[in-house]
Amino acid sequence: MRSVRQQSIPVPLPGGDILNLQRFAGAEPGPPVIMLHGAIENGRIFYSGSGRGLAIYLARNGYDVYVADLRGRGKSKPPISRISCFGQTEAITEDIPACVEAVIKLRGPIPQQWVAHSWGGVLFSSVLARFPEYIRLIGSLVYLGSKRTIRVWNIQRILKVELVWRWLCPVACRIYGYLPARQLRIGSDSETAKSYRQSAAWVKNDAWVDSDDGFDYGAAVKKLSLPPIWYIAAQNDHALGHPRDVHDFMESAGRQERRYTLLSRKNGNRHDYDHITMLTHPDAVHDHFPQILEWLRQHQSYPRSR
Repeated sequence: MRSVRQQSIPVPLPGGDILNLQRFAGAEPGPPVIMLHGAIENGRIFYSGSGRGLAIYLARNGYDVYVADLRGRGKSKPPISRISCFGQTEAITEDIPACVEAVIKLRGPIPQQWVAHSWGGVLFSSVLARFPEYIRLIGSLVYLGSKRTIRVWNIQRILKVELVWRWLCPVACRIYGYLPARQLRIGSDSETAKSYRQSAAWVKNDAWVDSDDGFDYGAAVKKLSLPPIWYIAAQNDHALGHPRDVHDFMESAGRQERRYTLLSRKNGNRHDYDHITMLTHPDAVHDHFPQILEWLRQHQSYPRSR
């Protein structure tokens, strides 16, 4: 495998905030891949300081990987605070397009592939619904544990969704002015009060509509033919990306060539992974990471005649 160089690329936004793209590439960068984290997360879900993670694995196998930190998360500046007033509308209309355009500026208008964890998949699909011109740019997408609504009922849903997400989080937003998820030990990064409010509404309701301007993502995406998307769920993900909720997201997300996979011992995997270990378990690099690599290779030259 190739040695990997790491680089932090600042992506300025019009209001003065600076996003971070963490780039992982070999001496001769290959096809570009953009990675996006989910809610109460940052880009570190895809890489570690010890050289592990899907981003580094793909870079070692020839890809030019760009891991995004959305506004205020990870290495983006400034960090989220009580004066932060942006939300997921800005992530969809400003942050993600800025990252995509930054990669185009660096590499040219060559095909990209997008990989997302959890809520990042919802944001990516929302970007494609709002800016369908990007569809011709993308060879494929991979969504790991991505759901938009939560319909399953079990003890984990009661604890993580009903008690934490719907009771503790709004109280924390009122007290702190934002959601300090890391301090509360419910996530790895903060969310603004607006971002929490908007994402919580989408999780709860069938309507996939922007609260700022009324843009109907659900209606828009049904009119499109999306690039191929691989939805990956984990057997022990009981609430945050339950296999049935991941499948429901796939069914509601427009026309697409699609694939659905459940990571489980029963299906031949080494473990029954959960929402986080599907990306962080040491065995993932020998288990399903090679399959993701093969998917990306198969879709590098996907025809863009859509």
